[in-house]
Amino acid sequence: MTTTQPRTQWLGRWGFVLAATGSAVGLGNIWKFPYMTGEYGGGAFVLVYLACILAVGVPVMMVEIALGRRGRGSPVDAVRRVVAESGRSGAWSLLGWMAMLCGFLILCFYVVVAGWSFAYLWKMLSGGLAGGSVEEMVAIFAANNASPWNLGLWSTLVTVATMVIVGKGVQAGIERSVGWMMPGMVVMLLVLIVYGLFSGGFGAALRFLFVFDAGSLSGEGLLAALGHAFFTLSLASGAILTYGSYLPAGTSIARTSLTVAVADTLVALMAGLAIFPAIFANGMDPGEGPGLIFMSLPLAFQAMPLGTLFGVLFFAMLSMAALTSAISMVEATVSWLCDRHGLSRPAAAWGAGSVLWVISTLAMLSFNLGADWTLAGRHLFDWLDYLTSRWLMPLGGLGMALLAGFVLREAPLREELGLSAGWHALWLFMVRYVSPLGILVVFVDALGLVEVAFADHWPWLLGLLLVLTLAGELVSPRLGRTLRQRT
Repeated sequence: MTTTQPRTQWLGRWGFVLAATGSAVGLGNIWKFPYMTGEYGGGAFVLVYLACILAVGVPVMMVEIALGRRGRGSPVDAVRRVVAESGRSGAWSLLGWMAMLCGFLILCFYVVVAGWSFAYLWKMLSGGLAGGSVEEMVAIFAANNASPWNLGLWSTLVTVATMVIVGKGVQAGIERSVGWMMPGMVVMLLVLIVYGLFSGGFGAALRFLFVFDAGSLSGEGLLAALGHAFFTLSLASGAILTYGSYLPAGTSIARTSLTVAVADTLVALMAGLAIFPAIFANGMDPGEGPGLIFMSLPLAFQAMPLGTLFGVLFFAMLSMAALTSAISMVEATVSWLCDRHGLSRPAAAWGAGSVLWVISTLAMLSFNLGADWTLAGRHLFDWLDYLTSRWLMPLGGLGMALLAGFVLREAPLREELGLSAGWHALWLFMVRYVSPLGILVVFVDALGLVEVAFADHWPWLLGLLLVLTLAGELVSPRLGRTLRQRT
């Protein structure tokens, strides 16, 4: 296949691993995964989550990396080239457009949330988090969002920092930045974990995160593990596919995907070991979601020796996690502007950043001046979250799996993945049946259609899915031919 080579590539496999892990490790990993682990069964939840990562996340990640490297372009161009190579309909390139749009729309509200991290880093440095109760911390958080000038300043700072890095290019900008931000974040986590060892709450944190109790894992917990396993890897948002287009030939896609998945999970667990010792040592509730980070945790830092220092370390780490994710979400759009319209990296970055700033500013106003601007009961901030997490991501991931499993010719993907016959057959089975079924469950659950039934009858439903999967394997050649003939 003759493709347009990217202007540059990662200097090595670890450049991709750090960048992809940085994309996956965001604000959700720092508070959501540890919180979910404790709520849904501790060690049992972790095991199920890892199984879901292997069954749903990794196969789809391998698809996106393979498509990106094979097509050597933005999501739109890469999917179009790979589809054309197999002689299929160009309509499948819509998946590339969906992925690119999804990542950009996520970033439009994500920079506002990331702005909270930077704002709290400044507050911790300047003494602006002095409060003696959760109520006072709630008031500080509300005041931070009530001012459009304050909130807009921090979200603008995130936008500018992101565009500066992306505008420098893949190697000089993204790879060099994540090359120190990701190790720096891990070092800060280790420092916080070591401190937690002597805080008095480390034993409780270990039990909260890792005690295995299979009976505590409900159907709701299974759904939570499945959903988080798909979303945590930044799938169907254009980031992984674009990063894959910079991956050097000969680099093992399977090994790289597994490395990213393991690194993402380890960082999430380390975050739990850094956060929860302080929470338990101060007798606070570990199940407060976002409030844990911006309300309860600052109180815990105030009660700790050298609390300001460790608070600064924590919010610096949180800001780095937010920034590495922001970089990945805009890269697909910047890559497309460079590939399709011939713009320079700086011009593409600042052009995308200008549009991003306008939309994110409107989303930021949802917390203050635009609090009454709603459509069907949702603010713009809520609409951006709803459309991306409930629709674009699951539908895009499902489309990618079906494209790779049934539509494209098998030979190009086999060549790109470089797996042995047995491992390739296993990957193909997972991407044809297991991953799509998992994504479908996430999709209908996100729309509120199956939660009650699944929670009550999940063993029987899983058995039914297994039977349908085995039946699907028997008819897969005919189904694949049908899809290919229609496209």
